Amino acid sequence: MMAQLINPANFINEKNGITTLAMPLLPHGTERYTIAQACSRTLRLNKGDEIILVNQYGKQHCELLPFNEQGRIDAGLIGTKLGGAKLNGEAHGLQQILQQDDSSSRRLKTVLEQCKINHHSLQAIDAFDADSPMMAEISFTAQDTCWLIAVVPAHDMATDMQDVASDIIIYVKRKNPGEKPAMLSPPDPLFDPKQDINIRPGNAIAYEVRAGDYIQILDVQGRECSDFQAFALRDLDKDIMSEIDPTTTRSLMGTLYPTPGIFSKYFANNQTALVEIVQDTCGRHDTFGLACTARYYDDLGYPGHVNCTDNINKSLAKYDISARQGWPAINFFFNTLLDDAQALSLDDPWSRPGDYVMLRALTDLLCVSTACPCDV
Repeated sequence: MMAQLINPANFINEKNGITTLAMPLLPHGTERYTIAQACSRTLRLNKGDEIILVNQYGKQHCELLPFNEQGRIDAGLIGTKLGGAKLNGEAHGLQQILQQDDSSSRRLKTVLEQCKINHHSLQAIDAFDADSPMMAEISFTAQDTCWLIAVVPAHDMATDMQDVASDIIIYVKRKNPGEKPAMLSPPDPLFDPKQDINIRPGNAIAYEVRAGDYIQILDVQGRECSDFQAFALRDLDKDIMSEIDPTTTRSLMGTLYPTPGIFSKYFANNQTALVEIVQDTCGRHDTFGLACTARYYDDLGYPGHVNCTDNINKSLAKYDISARQGWPAINFFFNTLLDDAQALSLDDPWSRPGDYVMLRALTDLLCVSTACPCDV
């Protein structure tokens, strides 16, 4: 998909032979950002960085607001020759976002406040117009160190029109990207976290979550599996084990595993809903097998290999939850599928670096998450 957006010869690291699934296609120093309709993105640019805007579906406006360290808007920071783009237009899309009450609006307000920018009379560069064709591109180069706010305006489409709002793609090719890091850094969280936990491979962490809280389980490096289990705290106080039951969930939802939308909930064995899926950027998981067990590795010829079940047992021991030989769990990012021969097949995870699952707690929960140690 990335190779279709811009010239592969310039931005895609093509090599003959085997391609590693779910790993980044873009070469070191090239970044890709998607800005959804009625949203914005703030980028830090250094002198010489190349920026390409792609109008993915066409006919979509995009406002650009470059500003310096003092918070002054200056079109010259990114050059003024933008392929016919209008300069000094009113930043209507930015004002529209600021009037909303959502996470995008709050993040934008924070940026403007930190940079001491008065948003009441801002001018913007209108990078595209209503006649922009599909996959239209605009490129420019940062003339100095600056910040760039890119805004994708949106409005409700009239029934007799065909101007539905769409996404804008931004590529940033850094002039001086520095050395390639051995490990990728996680993206910013979607919200200010109450807890921010990094689970290293071969470990498990237990944590408490309150009703209405959101849980973002994120695969930082890609192709990493994470078992998840949750218990209703009010039942644990009564010595009743009410944890996510995959069989009950499949029976009530009618799907291999819940997905965002109507069929989004995970249920306990007493048919009480515990969590629901809000967002899922991967879409392929596992609810059929146990979290990896000691026997699994024994049978493969690796006795004593660290496993998720033992890690879960250790994490839950302080809550007086009895150890088990195998834990039913939701294995996010593990790639399993039932085929027409009734076989349970599996393959490498589809998750890419930064893919995540966002859940919402429907009651007070004790949760446990793992980073699977399987290397066989």
